[in-house]
Amino acid sequence: MRKSTNWPITTLIALGSLLILFPLYLTVSIALKNPEEMARSIFALPTGLHFENFANAIAATDFFTAFKNSALVTVISVLFILLTNSMVSYAIARNMNKRFFKGLYFYFISAMFIPFQIIMLPVVKQTTAFNMNNIVGLIILYVVYGLAFNVFVYVGYIRSIPYELEEAATVDGATTWGTFWRIIFPLLAPINATIGILSCLSSWNDFLLPLVLLGGPESYTLPLVQYVFQGQFSTDFNLAFASYLLALLPMVIVYLFAQKWIINGITQGAIK
Repeated sequence: MRKSTNWPITTLIALGSLLILFPLYLTVSIALKNPEEMARSIFALPTGLHFENFANAIAATDFFTAFKNSALVTVISVLFILLTNSMVSYAIARNMNKRFFKGLYFYFISAMFIPFQIIMLPVVKQTTAFNMNNIVGLIILYVVYGLAFNVFVYVGYIRSIPYELEEAATVDGATTWGTFWRIIFPLLAPINATIGILSCLSSWNDFLLPLVLLGGPESYTLPLVQYVFQGQFSTDFNLAFASYLLALLPMVIVYLFAQKWIINGITQGAIK
């Protein structure tokens, strides 16, 4: 039997797609125009493809240095987030019947409700006092700031894993450390993929924390170097949008390779 089209849902999906695709079209078309073409019409297709905008944007932003800094911060942050946050969550999830761990869980969860702007100035003062206003300090703060949300997600997932698996491992002589790495951590693969991708996106795209923390231009990440196109009286939109596309490209590639694990992780999380 032929199914009828659900027009309200189809219309909403079409409108949602338009909201995403139209800004993307503007970004690509402006990046490929020169200032004269953009002055004539922002919405029109470019009459000539000005790929030199990308070369000029790379030179103006010292793109490869900023790319190296962003990649370093993102990769190390995600690695430490997955290792440390999952261990903390395992300890909490398996000891929720104890008052200390239950209090620790709610303490971490409460941190999700504190906006970064409230603690921004104390964090800057503290990191500067500890000489951590550099890339190392930025990585440590990303690992710590992700703890609240990641503990919330990990604990719910770990509590759904049958405890009998760990009892069987203990009978076979496995220690708590061995049980975590050999039994629990491999079972966390779907949720690790989801948290890894979310942490990767937030670390790569973050602007505010690097802005208030990093001291010199040599340690700037990609979002920070986009500032060079904004002058006091004018903005070079063509180079700026070309630079945005260059900064966006690595995350699009990551998503294309990792989309299977992202969707799988979200599905597993929904079922659990």
